[in-house]
Amino acid sequence: MKRFKNLVIGGIQNKIVNLILITVLLLTAAFVAVSSYNSNMLSQLAGESSRKQRASITEITSTVMDRVVIRSMERTVGMQVDAVDHMFSEVRDRVAFLADCASRLFAHPENYAPQAYAGPDANQDGIWAAKVIYADGVDPADPDVAAKLGLVANLEDTMISLCPSLGASTMYIGLPEGAHFSVSNSSSSWLRDGAVRSYDPRQRGWYQQAAQTGKLIFTDGEYDANTGAYCVECAMPVYSPDGQLQAVIGTDLFLDEVETYLRKSQVEGESLLLVDQNGHAAIAPLVERFPMAEADWTGDLRASQTELLAAIVSDALEGKETGVQQGQLLNGAYYISAAPIKTTGWILVTAYSKEMASQPVAMLQQSYSQIEEETTLAYRSSTNRSRQTAIVLLLVVAGLMLTGSIILGTRIVKPLNTITRRISQLSEDNLEFKMEDAYRTGDEVEELARSFAAISHKTVEYLDTVQRVTAEKERLGTELSLATQIQAAMLPHIVPAFPDRKDFDVIGSMDPAKEVGGDFYDYFLVDDDHLCLVIADVSGKGVPAALFMMASKIILQSVAMLGGSPAEILTKTNEAICSNNEAQMFVTVWVGILELSTGKLTCSSAGHEYPVIKRADGQFELYKDKHGFVIGGMDGLRYQEYVLQIHPGDKVFVYTDGVPEATNADKELFGTERLVDALNEQPQSAPFDILKNVRRAVDDFVQEAEQFDDLTMLCLEYKGR
Repeated sequence: MKRFKNLVIGGIQNKIVNLILITVLLLTAAFVAVSSYNSNMLSQLAGESSRKQRASITEITSTVMDRVVIRSMERTVGMQVDAVDHMFSEVRDRVAFLADCASRLFAHPENYAPQAYAGPDANQDGIWAAKVIYADGVDPADPDVAAKLGLVANLEDTMISLCPSLGASTMYIGLPEGAHFSVSNSSSSWLRDGAVRSYDPRQRGWYQQAAQTGKLIFTDGEYDANTGAYCVECAMPVYSPDGQLQAVIGTDLFLDEVETYLRKSQVEGESLLLVDQNGHAAIAPLVERFPMAEADWTGDLRASQTELLAAIVSDALEGKETGVQQGQLLNGAYYISAAPIKTTGWILVTAYSKEMASQPVAMLQQSYSQIEEETTLAYRSSTNRSRQTAIVLLLVVAGLMLTGSIILGTRIVKPLNTITRRISQLSEDNLEFKMEDAYRTGDEVEELARSFAAISHKTVEYLDTVQRVTAEKERLGTELSLATQIQAAMLPHIVPAFPDRKDFDVIGSMDPAKEVGGDFYDYFLVDDDHLCLVIADVSGKGVPAALFMMASKIILQSVAMLGGSPAEILTKTNEAICSNNEAQMFVTVWVGILELSTGKLTCSSAGHEYPVIKRADGQFELYKDKHGFVIGGMDGLRYQEYVLQIHPGDKVFVYTDGVPEATNADKELFGTERLVDALNEQPQSAPFDILKNVRRAVDDFVQEAEQFDDLTMLCLEYKGR
């Protein structure tokens, strides 16, 4: 060891400098090698992974979309057929009821006194009343005709009561004598230039078909003789006890009502076609929208040149199950299915464009390619910046380490000598070793000095530590209490929530398992006709979950107020959270938007619990909807939605998993079955009382057992306008 001025060559200082220099050089070489290797490997893996993922996405999404479309069509076709069949069955029941009344009338005419009747009167427009119209050549003064009309007039009140209550526009009775007895709220249509038009029911298809078959029938579509509207007529013959035809009972079902329903039930890309028992398309506006040639518009579709359409119609009219088939129609590939309308023997044909069904696949591929391109650019840019930053940092660190090593080497010995001198000065009267600035070197020398000082101050330091811990706990308690108040204030807590709105009632509650929770709920009006409902459950507990909850709630509400659908709200929220989710937390969410004027509730779920639905005249039942993936779990997701039609008096109850997973002392879960039972104890109660009933049931079940999850619930009652 040699000394040259203030520099000691070969001493501790020199050894420290050499060690630091060698370490910096080795770290630099290792960083360059590892960085280059990782960059090449990542580029290769990214390229191969991209090719495989793109192929997998195309294959999987195409298969899934086929299944989704087929299942959706099977479900919606059944619902549409049931609704149309219900319209026809109402007409059938109305006619059958009136025919039964007429049969009793003709079986015992002696029990009924003749009633007055009259012809059409323009002053009776807007009033439900009976009127009599005669065929040409029929003498109204004929005793037989007058007697029979007087007997039939006994049914006037029954016919008037049936029309408004069942939504009919008219009911009528055609007599073999050529008289037509009808009930409607319009008389002017039977008048022409002040005179009553003639009308022979015996020449009408409904009369002839019913008389020939001897049973209740539905005609093909035809134009109503009175209003000129396109309709289907339901008719049923009535016989006397000796088998003589006495009358034919009939009523109209205007097909514009059926058309209105079918058009409302259509989704984008879907075409509907109503086909009668003879294979003819029934509703012109639907025909023009269906992908088939104009030559098929008026002909028998079983003979259509489009083989798939002809086969589907033929099989369905023969009562065969068609299922959902795929093939070519007029202007492209379609999914197509047909189902029978039991009351009339008609069928409903549904076609859904495969081009429309493939749009989500194309959008997913486009989105994936865009994300891949953006990721590649970001990765390259980040890699270049990282390399530049690392080089600068290495140079700075090398300079600082070399400078520090020189200073360190000169300062190591001086503090050690001072410590030794102070220790030698300790005596019985002075046993306390005190820290001095000379010892504050930031290394083992300082630790040695602190150890000596700690021996003499052990008791004092212990008391100081107790005081600091106590103060810290009080501070944390105060902050958690304030956080609880802030979190509670962020959730809707005013009862009633919307005192000026009488068309719905909504309330929610959240009881955190700790001082602050990760669950939240919300409800707010997007506009005057749309109420948004939100309930969510953040992964984890305590303060981190509460912070993530607040951020998620603000993002959800902000996106919702922009006016998007539930699926769009979840999709945009997921994009926002995934873009800056370094904590890798996630949240399950259920979103519903209620259209207050119609009762249409559009919902979407991101991995949340099933909702519970109660119809006005029924019990609460679990509705097993389809779940999307959790928010924050994966970027680039597109969420799906579904629609619930709720009616006045219906209720919707949603909750987080803290309710069914509430645990008693025996480690038994409360479960969804007990939840539904609790809801059905008093299903007619107001939403506020329903939440109280469920919470009481949970408390009775868990007793004193400690709970580890938040209890959050929300209940909506739709009252309508």
